[in-house]
Amino acid sequence: MKGPGRVPAALAVVLVAAAVGAAAAVSASGGGNRTAATACRLSANGQIKHLVYLQFDNTHFRRDRPDVASDLEQMPHLLSFLESNGTLFTNDHTILISHTAGGILSSLTGLYPDRQGQTVSNSYDFYRNTGVPTFSSSFKYWTSPVDGTDDSTPNMITDTGKTTPAPWVPFTRAGCDFGGVGTANLELENNSTAPGGDIYNVYGPTSPEAAEPAALRTTDFVGIAIHCAQTASSKCAGNTNARSDPLPDEPGGYTGYQGLFGTKYVDPAVTGGNPCVNDTSGQPVKDGAGNCGFPGFDGMLAKNTLGYVAQMQESGVPVTYAYISDAHDNHTLARASGPGEADYKQQLADYDAAFASFFQRLQADGIDKSNTLFVVTVDEGDHFAGGTGTPDGSGNLTYAHTACPLAPVATTCPANQIGEVNVKIGAVLPATEPLFDIHFDDAPTFYVNGDAAHPNGPGRTDPAVRQLERDVWNATAPDPYAGGGSVPIAQAMADTVEEKTLHMVNADPKRTMTFTMFGNPDFFFQTTNLSGGCAGSTVCANPGFAWNHGDVQDEIANTWVGFVGPGVQHGGTDSTTWTDHTNVRPTILTLLGLKDDYVQDGRVLVEGLTTKATPHELVAHRETVRRLSDVYEQLNAAFGSFALDTLKASTTALASADETKYESIEGSIASLTSQRDALATQIRGGLNAAAFDGKALNEQQAKGWIAQAQSLIDQASSLGS
Repeated sequence: MKGPGRVPAALAVVLVAAAVGAAAAVSASGGGNRTAATACRLSANGQIKHLVYLQFDNTHFRRDRPDVASDLEQMPHLLSFLESNGTLFTNDHTILISHTAGGILSSLTGLYPDRQGQTVSNSYDFYRNTGVPTFSSSFKYWTSPVDGTDDSTPNMITDTGKTTPAPWVPFTRAGCDFGGVGTANLELENNSTAPGGDIYNVYGPTSPEAAEPAALRTTDFVGIAIHCAQTASSKCAGNTNARSDPLPDEPGGYTGYQGLFGTKYVDPAVTGGNPCVNDTSGQPVKDGAGNCGFPGFDGMLAKNTLGYVAQMQESGVPVTYAYISDAHDNHTLARASGPGEADYKQQLADYDAAFASFFQRLQADGIDKSNTLFVVTVDEGDHFAGGTGTPDGSGNLTYAHTACPLAPVATTCPANQIGEVNVKIGAVLPATEPLFDIHFDDAPTFYVNGDAAHPNGPGRTDPAVRQLERDVWNATAPDPYAGGGSVPIAQAMADTVEEKTLHMVNADPKRTMTFTMFGNPDFFFQTTNLSGGCAGSTVCANPGFAWNHGDVQDEIANTWVGFVGPGVQHGGTDSTTWTDHTNVRPTILTLLGLKDDYVQDGRVLVEGLTTKATPHELVAHRETVRRLSDVYEQLNAAFGSFALDTLKASTTALASADETKYESIEGSIASLTSQRDALATQIRGGLNAAAFDGKALNEQQAKGWIAQAQSLIDQASSLGS
């Protein structure tokens, strides 16, 4: 679900922040000022004319129950399109923490969270100067800062402390307008007119746009945008509603570009003056009050999103990046639905119908697999927190959508109970713990309060911190989906040493969490009192939400990505190739003949490309490239074997009362991670240079890298055993 915690980012009341100062971005692989193209050029041979990128939220290839068809199985028009016309990678993986913001942004940038900023997501805490940790949303426009009082660093921060390069830049430089449809941080994400808010930053606090009522500001200006090229045919050319689209940190410079921000200005620009864009069924896309415009992030149903994509593509916006809301939450009743439940099945049927109309419509417009690159993926998987559905006699399953309190007074939940188990974390810990805050989650990050001497919180070896870690590890809570008895709440733990290994520490020290507890995936942890039907309880099965993510379980980590179009092999389903979110961008840019001005963490998925579409230097060393790519991902990815084995060792260290043992394990993890980082930098540089700069991969050097990487992986395995 898209939002900071459980609240859609567009509904944030106030985001107080300061203007971002000019700064440079991640290490560049190119440089110098760029000259804007006079016409859109998406591929060197001109074969690809369009790019359609679709980003699902929480939509599954794998089955959540063996007897219930998966999400993609229930969308046969989409599944068949991907499997029959391209390659669908189903052994893809998310990043940590695996939430919407971080997952999407890693796919958009090709960077792990430590190099693009969202190391917790969908929200995070930062330490104010007083040492008190405070909430902030991950969802802000690309150039927005964290906060105006204590942390003016970029929300999207690179490893050098600058603003992450924007995903649209290679496209607009190539002369192509770039449409953003509800996709994280590509458009305005909140309606705030306070300093640092998205309306304030783009339109100004005294503008007519800022004067609109808050709800209408969301409808009119949030969630939809076009980043314009500098061409005569651009949607911004001669448009008085266009605004400056500054990226002061962009490598190579980015001046004079404009954008259209919000449906009030985008809709007429892509419809020929009509204030409404129609969905795939021909009905105007509207908000809950009946106004034409953005329906909210939870309202980005397939019919709405695909309607916007088709309208943009038809009107001459050849690059569209779009978000589709999850299918397993009932966006009308504001509750979760379970596998096989009637409304869940109906929503998937509606999604499938939208895709059928979408593909037919584009094909009628001459936009199809022969001239269009289609990329479809998902941000994360989910763990279903619920019991066994009860057959209703008509082929559907039913679930009990009533809260089930479990503590302090125990209740026996029905066998078909649905809902994550909400836990007030303080109720399962000793009362003597230091003051702390958490990121409300299945995998909560803990921020222990600091003071004037330690404004970013106490160090990892602080006795109070170490005791809190042990208490968290030993805590239990009742779980109705595990027989009703109490079970450990934690399954793995990491402090700042292992968090760095997992790419969870970015360049802003005020955001570094004290430690992270990866929990039992049935649980969702918070510091506040439970509400609604759970009021008065400290542990309660809450039917409002039932699909947990952010954690390390395989059903959460495992995702999928499909490619269709010129240069893509007709490989069907590839369940063997190990990949993750960071590989999406380099693969897209390779197919389009474009490049970024920085070195990505990901690699080109040569397994899904035709030989002709694969860069020569990768073809010339194909077998070595594949071996190097495989070992690189197991070494560097958040769900690679190196990370999972060191996480196992980290858990042993944090749970231990033996401080000598703790320090020994932590020292080993830190040493291995330092070696990993140095080697990963070399490998990604070599792969990037071969893919985008035409530089030959040195076979002997590559084989040396493979041996070094395998040695580090083996050492991590021994450490975690």
